[in-house]
Amino acid sequence: MEEELAKVSMTIIVNAGNARVAIQKALDFIKAGNFEEARALMKEANEFIRQAHISQTDVIQSEMSGEKHEPSLLFNHAQDTIMNVMSESIMAEQIISLFEVYDKKLNQLKKENEFE
Repeated sequence: MEEELAKVSMTIIVNAGNARVAIQKALDFIKAGNFEEARALMKEANEFIRQAHISQTDVIQSEMSGEKHEPSLLFNHAQDTIMNVMSESIMAEQIISLFEVYDKKLNQLKKENEFE
């Protein structure tokens, strides 16, 4: 049972790590003004998060069904990691949206100034 929980924990951590990498790349694309690629990477990140969350939920549901697990520092770390990455994803989505609005307004101002 402990070995299975360790495998699930590592699955969560790997998926969360992959999501974090995709989020960081998305923010790099924002710096370059490439919103389309940033959005695609956020979609990828959210799929990794979804996979990690499914693994976490399976463990929680099994405990609710009566299956007992020994306390696991690795599983706690996995839960911590996915929670933090989920927060990073929410913040990155907001940052992308803010930059899209800023970029749109900046382009609008440039167009208005072309006619003066």
